[in-house]
Amino acid sequence: MLTGITILIVEDEALVACDLAMAVEALEGIVIGPAATVAEALALVADVPPAAAIVDANLLDRDVTPLALALIEREIPFVIHTGTGLPAELKAVHPDLPVVMKPMPSDTVLEKLADILASVTQ
Repeated sequence: MLTGITILIVEDEALVACDLAMAVEALEGIVIGPAATVAEALALVADVPPAAAIVDANLLDRDVTPLALALIEREIPFVIHTGTGLPAELKAVHPDLPVVMKPMPSDTVLEKLADILASVTQ
């Protein structure tokens, strides 16, 4: 399902990040990160642009808004995996972003991301 596709994981909870990374690798995807901050994730996107991303809404340094806007600008599909929903600033400009609420099994998150990738490539 994700064979050879690079997936950026942006998550500040180490166990969740590890679980997502292992699930991506089990589907033969290539993990970039995980990144625990917006700043780290932005540097990774600039250095090695991923094909897609899974991002938490609230990270160690701030909410995900600047990263989400950068991914949208670069046309990199992503899903927000969060326990709180979209940050207000992001929701105001992009209310229809794909969100998967925590707790959710990694397989479900990856299914949502795969659906997004399939719709982009059609």
